[in-house]
Amino acid sequence: MNVQESAETLALEALAWLAGQDGLLPAFLAASGLEAGQIASAAAQPEFLAGVLDFLLQDDAWVMGFCEARGLPYTAPAQARAALPGGAIAWD
Repeated sequence: MNVQESAETLALEALAWLAGQDGLLPAFLAASGLEAGQIASAAAQPEFLAGVLDFLLQDDAWVMGFCEARGLPYTAPAQARAALPGGAIAWD
């Protein structure tokens, strides 16, 4: 698995985590402009997955909650974001 594939996998895990948190999935959908039925097809797009991580990275508590639930270092979402489209711009 290459770096981008690993980043996409982490973003999918973040999406699943967001879906399990009260109120976060509706907030993400509102921010993204998507409806719940569009998530599955959108999740195949690296740009969408970058948006998932952008959303997660907005709140340190979300990052901490996700990372603690998955046993990841707190830096993992930002590192994954850097490997997805627009990541070099987002983290320069």
